[in-house]
Amino acid sequence: MKESEILELKKSTSELKEGIISIVSILNKHQKGELYFGVKNNSEVVGQTVTEKTIRDISKSISDNIEPKIFPNIREVVLEGKKCVHLEFSGENVPYYAFGRAYIRVGDEDKKLSSQELEKLILKKNKAFWEDGISERTINDVNEKVLKSFIERANTVKRINFKFTNVKAILNKLELLKEDKLLKAGEVLFCDKNPLEVQAAVFAGTDKLTFLDIKQFKGNIFDLLEQSESYIKEHINWRAELNERVRKEIPEIPVRAITEALVNSLCHRDYENRKGNEVAIFKDRIEIYNPGLFPDGYDPKDFFKGTERSILRNPLIANTLYLSKDIERWGSGIKRIHDACKEEDVKVEFKKLKSGFLVIFYRKAEGPKRVLKEVLKGLTENQEKIISEVRKNPKITSEDLAKIVGISSRKIRDNMKKLKEEGLIKRVGGRKEGYWEVIK
Repeated sequence: MKESEILELKKSTSELKEGIISIVSILNKHQKGELYFGVKNNSEVVGQTVTEKTIRDISKSISDNIEPKIFPNIREVVLEGKKCVHLEFSGENVPYYAFGRAYIRVGDEDKKLSSQELEKLILKKNKAFWEDGISERTINDVNEKVLKSFIERANTVKRINFKFTNVKAILNKLELLKEDKLLKAGEVLFCDKNPLEVQAAVFAGTDKLTFLDIKQFKGNIFDLLEQSESYIKEHINWRAELNERVRKEIPEIPVRAITEALVNSLCHRDYENRKGNEVAIFKDRIEIYNPGLFPDGYDPKDFFKGTERSILRNPLIANTLYLSKDIERWGSGIKRIHDACKEEDVKVEFKKLKSGFLVIFYRKAEGPKRVLKEVLKGLTENQEKIISEVRKNPKITSEDLAKIVGISSRKIRDNMKKLKEEGLIKRVGGRKEGYWEVIK
């Protein structure tokens, strides 16, 4: 035996950590390989103690320290009359990481991957294993109206110079067909029936114990963007400014930052993960989640400081969204969110999770509370009681309010109408499933 790009030799399990790094290096280069414990790197068989615990310890260490998970075949073998441990391993889900770092096999050595090499590996993996794959949908499943609208926007922003002719021709020009078959990228971009979904909810407090409203959006990427943005805009607070008789509505969180976060969440998500994207609205913050891990070794600060290039998980989808200017420039999303929030003095946080990536917009509370306190001075005792009860139970009915406040249901409705006109409360949703919200 001789060490190579697919074979690693270790004298004993005392070199288990180095062996794990070699496994990852080989997987990232060749997607399969072998490793022996009990053989020196000069091919001398020295053997080692092999028990059930030895096999279990090797298996556990591999499980604990290699991501994504692999399941190697580990067995005892006898070479030249001496006990050794033989591992056979394989995996297609590159890049693999050992102890949080990515490595590549070069000859019989393990080399740390540079950021550029890691980027190429990620692009190759995703292009090969998801968006470049053939969809179960066909050209007939494409929403022609959505595709036409996309082409019109792309023409308006001058990022394409061809007009709509027919669905097949346009998809070919967008490189979303392979031998007349629709790619998976084309499916999520332009087909209404696809595995994409966004779950959106409004919670009563700062945790997920009690929700006031919940929705599930399905459809193509462009429809999901529109529905998700509308949902957030409906549930955030707005203030009005009058300037030369022109009324200007100003949101508590910049809409352009919200839009950018939503686009990024759908553009950079892991489409092989069946978990949906999420929008969660709390009293103190708004969270936008996507099931796509942030590139290992990178930090969001690297991107809003402008010191790193973009790493695209789904380049076909990203390029299509760029053509319609839903993405301004590759790799500029985090920076644009950060800059828009900084300009409006809104705190934003970019959080890497084990299950994906989270953008958190923190809602302001101090300013509006002071304004509300001034307005409350002009309210009647009954109106103050109504606001207090609505805060406690947003789904409270007029009849229940009437019992608590001690006036008729008609007078409750009259007072609620006045409070709505004053901009102190608002109705969200329909009569049966809706609820009241005190605007803070």
